[in-house]
Amino acid sequence: MSDPSECSIKVVCRFRPMNAAETAAGSRPISKFPADDTVNIQGKVFTFDRVFKPTTTQEQVYNLAAKAIVKDVLEGYNGTIFAYGQTSSGKTHTMEGVLHDFSQRGIIPRIVDDIFNHIYSMDENLEFHIKVSYVEVYMDKIRDLLDVQKTNLSVHEDKNRVPYVKGATERFVSSPEEVMDTIDEGKNNRHVAVTNMNEHSSRSHSIFLIHVKQENLETEKKLHGKLYLVDLAGSEKVSKTGAEGTVLDEAKNINKSLSALGNVVSALAEGKKAYIPYRDSKMTRILQEALGGNSRTTIIICASPSSYNEFETKSTLMFGQRAKTIKNTVTVNLELTAEEWRKKYEKEKEKNAKLRALLQRYEAEVSKYGLETLDLTDPALLDTQCDAVPVDVLKGILSDKSAVVDNTPAPPTIEAVNNNANVQAVAVSDEEMRKFEEERTQLYLQLDEKDNEISQQSVMVEKLNCQMMEQNELLNQTRRDFETLQMEMNRLQSENDAAKEEVKEVLQALEELAVNYDQKSQEVEEKMKENEQLNDELSQKQTSLRSTEGELQTIKEVQTHQRKRVSEMMVSLLKDLGEIGLTLGTKPADTNIQPGKFSENTSGEVNGKIEEEFTMARLFVSKMKSEVKALATRCQTLETTNIDCNKKMDENEKELGQCRMLIQQHEVKMRSLIESMKDVEHKKRSLEESVDSLNEELAQLHSQEELRVAALRDKEEKHAEKIESTLQMKSTLEKQIESHREAHQKQVARLRDEIEQKQGHIDQLRDQNQKMILEHEKLQSDYEKLKEEEAEKSRKLAELTLQTDRRQQAQADLKGLEETVAKELQTLHNLRKLFVQDLQQRVKRSQNNEDDDTGASAAQKQKISFLENNLDQLTKVHKQLVRDNADLRCELPKLEKRLRATAERVKSLEAALKDAKEGAMRDRKRYQHEVDRIKDAVRQRNMARRGHGGAQVAKPIRPGQPIGAGIRGGGGSPGMSNGPSIRGGSGLSPSREQNPNIMNSPTSPRGDAESSRKLPNVPVALPNRGETGVRMSDAADFKDAMRSSRARKLPTGGPGVPAVQVVPRTSESSEAKS
Repeated sequence: MSDPSECSIKVVCRFRPMNAAETAAGSRPISKFPADDTVNIQGKVFTFDRVFKPTTTQEQVYNLAAKAIVKDVLEGYNGTIFAYGQTSSGKTHTMEGVLHDFSQRGIIPRIVDDIFNHIYSMDENLEFHIKVSYVEVYMDKIRDLLDVQKTNLSVHEDKNRVPYVKGATERFVSSPEEVMDTIDEGKNNRHVAVTNMNEHSSRSHSIFLIHVKQENLETEKKLHGKLYLVDLAGSEKVSKTGAEGTVLDEAKNINKSLSALGNVVSALAEGKKAYIPYRDSKMTRILQEALGGNSRTTIIICASPSSYNEFETKSTLMFGQRAKTIKNTVTVNLELTAEEWRKKYEKEKEKNAKLRALLQRYEAEVSKYGLETLDLTDPALLDTQCDAVPVDVLKGILSDKSAVVDNTPAPPTIEAVNNNANVQAVAVSDEEMRKFEEERTQLYLQLDEKDNEISQQSVMVEKLNCQMMEQNELLNQTRRDFETLQMEMNRLQSENDAAKEEVKEVLQALEELAVNYDQKSQEVEEKMKENEQLNDELSQKQTSLRSTEGELQTIKEVQTHQRKRVSEMMVSLLKDLGEIGLTLGTKPADTNIQPGKFSENTSGEVNGKIEEEFTMARLFVSKMKSEVKALATRCQTLETTNIDCNKKMDENEKELGQCRMLIQQHEVKMRSLIESMKDVEHKKRSLEESVDSLNEELAQLHSQEELRVAALRDKEEKHAEKIESTLQMKSTLEKQIESHREAHQKQVARLRDEIEQKQGHIDQLRDQNQKMILEHEKLQSDYEKLKEEEAEKSRKLAELTLQTDRRQQAQADLKGLEETVAKELQTLHNLRKLFVQDLQQRVKRSQNNEDDDTGASAAQKQKISFLENNLDQLTKVHKQLVRDNADLRCELPKLEKRLRATAERVKSLEAALKDAKEGAMRDRKRYQHEVDRIKDAVRQRNMARRGHGGAQVAKPIRPGQPIGAGIRGGGGSPGMSNGPSIRGGSGLSPSREQNPNIMNSPTSPRGDAESSRKLPNVPVALPNRGETGVRMSDAADFKDAMRSSRARKLPTGGPGVPAVQVVPRTSESSEAKS
């Protein structure tokens, strides 16, 4: 360790805003802030390092109170931050806040982020190991918040006599997210309760420890620092918090531990006590280094500005003032390397050699004057020998000898001790020197005594001042208490007078109760009559409901009949359209004209038939259009009638709902009336019993009084003094009777008022609840009706759109068929005309040229036969086209049905696929949950088998890059290890594509499935109680090593056991991978 330095404890004060309960109770703020470091409470000024007003934000508190300690911890110092104050003063809000809210976070999450941000901005040659632990002191027992099975841990001391919690779970972390996960886990296990002053009152002291170790890889310099973040439970006054049962026991233990902390602070503040009571509480034992030890400590005292908590606020501020006087001695926690130890040894060895040389020189000087043979037993000889030596030489030898003795680290030799004794004997022999030394020692003794007296007097003055301040405060408090008691006494006197007046009204109240009872009985009779009337109305409404339900059923039957009729009409319409298509497709096929037998008459007849067929087709198409229009108008009328029917159904359903609501309201009123009647009967019986008991007591008192009066009359002459005593007794008895009557009257009136208020409130709540239930049911039924109507309308709309599409498709098909038929008929007509004209011309030419040669007639015959063949082929093609068109028109409804069936099949398959996916997801989640449960069970069983003394996976962090920049030993090249590296732990490379060989540690939140997918080519060193390991380069070797490590049952954490570390990949494995 380095040279120690002294520093004071830093104390800051934070006032929370007034809460709603304090404002509602009429409290007022009593704190004033004249400066940033002072606060004024009712004229008394307290000074601290910083005072935060109620409007101060979480970020400002952290920057001014806790941010500087991060750098100290990373430089090797210990640090402590803890919050102190009464319950509900804002300690947990200051230390933790809202953990995952950026603006409302407290000191702990902010300091965690700052630690990692500092690490990533530091030199890349540094390597950090960070581990955290989280414990609580509950009922004076240390409980591990990260392992709830550890409920009574003990405090031990290490080799440097520094206290620590033995057996606490320590987790290595490498990112702020892992730290926050650990905090969340511990916070869920912490004890909290609800009190009158705080809905989330901490019932234990929580201690969150961050242990940071750093190593310079070049110089091998090692530093380590501990940061304690403590959230103390608040001191409680049972009269304010209303603690009972277990909460009361917790409050006792909390106050006991806080009083032990106050005793430690008071003892350290006085500065003269040799004994500091650290062992009075486990919390003070753990915080021993923070209070007067090796730690930079910051205390945040949290206080309430309300006048309701004035006494607790002043006590908290006085605690802060005492703590501010404590001095801590801080040193850097430095671990020297072998080279530094060697240099230190050489330095001390050289210093020892110099001192030995100096000692030899003075021994020679002494031997020069013959002082080595001094006879200390003979005083005369000693004086004669010392007279021969000069006084200056003796003084120089004495001073140098004493310096040598003081500076030498090794124990002096026997020869040196003898020489020192000789020199002292020589100095004592000189009379003047002796007198001077005696006077000087006496003066020093007197000076020390005076200093002790001055210090004692100053301590006494400080004590008296503190006592005087406390006495003044007690005096002021007693004065205030006296004033309050006086006011209370006056108030009680006035209440007593008022109660005496109210006693006279007891009998009147009883009479009123009797009258009220008669009235209530009359009201009950009236309510019974109303109940009968309501039953009659209910029966009538039920009959009307049955009739409306019958009408509704008939309307539904009519509607279903209309729907069936519409569907039949649609089916018949589709059949008619199909028949029209068939007729249109088969008519042209009947015109069979044989080639070679054409004349003018035959061609005209054929053309006439074709035109007649064409006009017939047009007539059929127009008829079909008119029928479609008629069907459309009829569909519209049916839709209007359907809408009217739906409206009627809605109206009937509304009336039905109203009838049901009325029935339910009447039933509720009947139940409430019956209950009120029962309550009135119960009240009547209780009041009658109370009246009977009071009458009996009154009769007994009267009889006793008469007996006493008779006895007193008999003995009146002889015992005058006894008569006076009996009169006094009588007056006291009368007063007691009056007081009992007054109390009874007050109790009866109060109970009556409370019963009336509670009954009215219950009735209101019942009515409101019933109304809300009825409204909810009505809204639910309306919502279901609207959903059904929407589904029905959407279905109808889909059917109408489908019918419209079919109609449009049929119209388009008919139009195309008309155009194709017209075009084909026109072309055929033109061809026939041309053919007839050509034949006529040829006949004429053949008549005129009968004498042509046979060659020309053969060519013409050949041409005619060619044209006839072409005409025959054209007619065949035309017939084939007509037949194909008719076949397609016939197959069109079948194809549409098949298409609809296919679409429905696709929808059903999609629904089945969706259901299968959902089932697979549920099975997968259930399987994952089962796997996680099995893993947790196996992990807990392994931890139970291994015990508490094993090693964990260490997670070093390299500065230079943000979180998750890479993994040391992850299989990458040496140039990729710039950022924070994680040795043997979890972490992420800059990208998964660049470095896919990532293996999660057992403490990583990632599952084992991901790690098992990324196992190949990860070299791992698995030590077995030592530093040696097995190097692997493929997945098979890795699995074998993991099996062997499971067989060896490696420990999981603890002091003295090496951690599992991932070693860097060699160049051979990199070449093998490439």
